[in-house]
Amino acid sequence: MRVTSDFWVSALIRRCQLEGAFSTVIHKGAAEAGAIFVIVNNLQGANSLFGPAPQADYSSTGPQQRQFECLMSDVETTDIDEKIARERSFDPDIWVVEIEDRQGRNFLPET
Repeated sequence: MRVTSDFWVSALIRRCQLEGAFSTVIHKGAAEAGAIFVIVNNLQGANSLFGPAPQADYSSTGPQQRQFECLMSDVETTDIDEKIARERSFDPDIWVVEIEDRQGRNFLPET
């Protein structure tokens, strides 16, 4: 059983806090099952965007935890903003979380 998006995002934010990084919800989506996108800003001009892995990456016998893939790496904030705007026009129920971490850590499970 997979946890709700709301619970998962809360856990991610808490994990970031425990590791000394700042994180915040930029856009709150559907509490139960909204797709989650994570922006990582290393505070030195390099930004990355992580989003849900394709369904083909999920195995019917493996764990059903959320999986992510890097969608954009080392790009300008405007590039990520445009990508998120396109995603929101397609699915307004997405979650967007931004992490600011000087080490550029994403705190996601096996990306």
